[in-house]
Amino acid sequence: MQITDETIDYVGILAKLSLSSEEKEQAKKDMSEMLDYVGKLNELDVSGVEPMSHSFPISNVMREDVVTNEDDRENMLKNAPERSEDSYIVPHTFD
Repeated sequence: MQITDETIDYVGILAKLSLSSEEKEQAKKDMSEMLDYVGKLNELDVSGVEPMSHSFPISNVMREDVVTNEDDRENMLKNAPERSEDSYIVPHTFD
């Protein structure tokens, strides 16, 4: 695929890059090579290949959601700098 100067200028604007003329020529060459490689990949017959999201088999391992701690409110409130009955007292965020 042929990459034009307009394409490089447009990509430079999108990427917010200021490219010199030498950098533009190098970018044109690099983009052409990348698109040629993608073109080669498009020639492959992948009709029998199943799509996948990972290169190795992966599945979620779910466990039963079981409560392991009891109501330990009194023990937790022991660390509170200030408390009111069964609640923490915190500083005001705004007046």
